[in-house]
Amino acid sequence: MFSKILIANRGEIACRVIKTARRMGIKTVVVYSDADAGSMAVEMADEAIHIGGSPAAQSYLVQDKIVAAVRQSGAEAVHPGFGFLSENAGFAKRLQDEKIVFIGPNPHAIEAMGDKITSKKFAAEAGVSTVPGHMGLIADTKEAVKIADSIGYPVMIKASAGGGGKGLRIAFNSAEAREGFEGARAEAISSFGDDRIFIEKFVDQPRHIEIQVLGDKHGNIVYLNERECSIQRRNQKVFEEAPSPFLTPETRKAMGEQAVALAKAVQYDSAGTVEFIVDGQRNFYFLEMNTRLQVEHPVTELITGYDLVEQMIRVAYGEKLAIKQKDVKINGWALESRIYAEDPYRGFLPSIGRLKRMRFPVEGKLAEGTVRIDTGVREGDEISMFYDPMIAKLITHGKDRDAAIATHVKALERLEVKGIQDNSPFLAAVLDQKRFQSGKITTGYIKEEFPDGFHGADISPEVERVFIAAAAYANALLNRRAQMTSGRAEPAKTPRADWVAIVGRKQTPITVKFQTGEAEITFTDEGETHALTTMWRPGFGLMEIVFDNQTYALSLAQAEEGFIIRRLGVESHVKICTPFQAILHSNLPEKEKPDTSKLIMSPMPGLVVSVAVVAGQEVKTGEAVCIVEAMKMQNIIRAEADGVVKAVNAAAGASVAADEVLVEFA
Repeated sequence: MFSKILIANRGEIACRVIKTARRMGIKTVVVYSDADAGSMAVEMADEAIHIGGSPAAQSYLVQDKIVAAVRQSGAEAVHPGFGFLSENAGFAKRLQDEKIVFIGPNPHAIEAMGDKITSKKFAAEAGVSTVPGHMGLIADTKEAVKIADSIGYPVMIKASAGGGGKGLRIAFNSAEAREGFEGARAEAISSFGDDRIFIEKFVDQPRHIEIQVLGDKHGNIVYLNERECSIQRRNQKVFEEAPSPFLTPETRKAMGEQAVALAKAVQYDSAGTVEFIVDGQRNFYFLEMNTRLQVEHPVTELITGYDLVEQMIRVAYGEKLAIKQKDVKINGWALESRIYAEDPYRGFLPSIGRLKRMRFPVEGKLAEGTVRIDTGVREGDEISMFYDPMIAKLITHGKDRDAAIATHVKALERLEVKGIQDNSPFLAAVLDQKRFQSGKITTGYIKEEFPDGFHGADISPEVERVFIAAAAYANALLNRRAQMTSGRAEPAKTPRADWVAIVGRKQTPITVKFQTGEAEITFTDEGETHALTTMWRPGFGLMEIVFDNQTYALSLAQAEEGFIIRRLGVESHVKICTPFQAILHSNLPEKEKPDTSKLIMSPMPGLVVSVAVVAGQEVKTGEAVCIVEAMKMQNIIRAEADGVVKAVNAAAGASVAADEVLVEFA
C-alpha cells in the first residue's frame, strides 16, 4: 500500500481524504494557496506545501506546481478530490508519464466520459438511453438559437466541460436561448477554460438520479445503488439521498446495469457516477458521467457500508475489488444537505466573511438516527470569494426515510453559524414541507414551491409560544444577574411576574415564575400555563429547552431590545416588556424603509466583471447594467425601472461590498 499520498485539493474534500488515509496508515500531503494558509486541511495533514496565489488559476489548477509538490514531498500518488484537476485527462496523463499514481480513472476514461459531448456518443454506442439533442460543436449564438429552435423548447444549454451547475442554462424561448448560450459560454471559459457548448431537450418534471459505479484495473465493475439529487437550485444540488424514494427494484437494476455497461465500454477503473434524468413514468435517460468522487458520496457510504475513498486508493494501488454485485445491499436511508455561505433571504447570493461562531451538531447518535459532518472549516476561518461557498455537508442516517429526515431536522436545530449568512433556514423549510416528506420531488421543486424566492417560514402559534417562553426565561435570568454585584445578591426582591411579549406588532400578556433552570409561563389571555426547563446561560448561542415535555433547540441572540430567536426556517424578534413599556411600543409609528428606487446596489460582495452603462444613458426596465462575480458565479444586475443614469460608481475589476451603490439614476 502507498506510504504517502498528496491531495491536490482543498477544504472539505481534502479533510475527507485525510481521514480515510489516516485510518489506512497512509501519510498525507496537502497543497495550499494564500487564502488557505492555516486552513483545517493544512492543520490535519502530515505535510503542507504552498503553491501560489488565492485564485485557483494561480494555484490548484497549475499542474507544474502540483507535480513539483509531489516531487518535493516524495508522495507516491495524487488524490484530486472533486473540482479543479479531478476530471482533467491531461493531468492524469501527465502523472502517468511522470510515474506518479493518479487516484482516479485512467486518462482514456476521463477523456471519453469527462467530456459531455463525447460521453453521450459513447453512451449511445453502449446501448444506454440518451436524451435527444445536438452533440456537435456550436460555432456562435446564431447557430445555438437555430439548434434550440429545431429541438423544441425547453432546452438545456450546457458547457461540455461543465460541472457543479457552472455553464448551464435552461431556455424556454429563442431570446432565452440567445442569452443562455452567451452566459453559459462566458462561465465555461471562466471556470473551465473551455468554451464548447452542447444543447439538448430538457425533460419536463424530471428527477435527477445517479448510479455510483466502482471499477478496478482488472475489469471488475459494480454499481453501489443510486442517489436521488432532484432538489436543486440553479442546477446546484441542495439535498441528496440514498436510496431514491421513486425507483422500483426493477428500475434500479436496469439503471445499474446500463451504468456498468457504459463504465466497461471505457474501461473505467475507479469510483465514478453515471447520472440519469428520470421522468414520471420511470423512463431514464443518460445525462453525463462524472469521472471523480461526487460531493454527495457520503449517502452511498452510509447505506452500503463501503468507504469510497478507501476503495479508490486500493484500486489505484492495483488491488482487485473485494466487492461483488451480490454483496451490495441497502441498509436504511441517508440524507445529505449542503450548508452554504449564502443568504437565502436575498436570492441565495454568496455571503463572504469570517465565521465568528461555528458550531456543528455532535456526530453520532441523535434522535432516531445518526449524524455525520464533513467540513473543511472551523470557527474563526474565513469564507473566501475565490472558491465554492460550501461550509459543510450535513449527513444523517436512519432506519427509513422518515427517520433520516427527523434526525436531519434535529441536527439543523443544533447548527450555529454567526458572522455570515447561511442557507440552513431554507433547508429546514424544505424538510418541513409535506411534499418533500412524501418524496414527490423533481428538479423543478424549488422553483415550484418557492416561486418568489425564500422569505422565511411563517411562525405557527405553537412555535410562537415556544419563542416567547424562551425569551421570557432569558429575560428573567438576565434580570436576576443584573441584581448581582461582586457575586452577592442584593437584598431580596420579589421579581416582577407580569410582562408583555411583543412579536412584530402583536402583544401577548404573560406571567413568569422563574428560578434558575426552569420557569412557568402563563399566557394570560389563554389562561394556559407551560413548563420550561433549560441549562442555557448568557453567552450561549444555542438554547436547548424542554417545553411541555417536547425538546427544542433554538438559536438565541440578544438584540438591542429583546432577543432574535431562530429555529429551523423561522426567525423572530421577541421583546419582553413591562406593561407600561408595551403601551409605549404600541404608540410608536412604523419605521419607513429608505427609498432606494433610484439606486442599483451590489447584492453581494464580489468582483465587478463589466459595467454596461455610462452617465447620461437612458436605460429601460430589465436592461443589463453590470455583472458582479463571486465564488465562480456571474450575476447579471438589471434595471428595475426606466431611467437616466446619473452616476456610475464602479468600474470593471473593482471589488465591491454587499449593498455598495454601483449606479445612481436621476
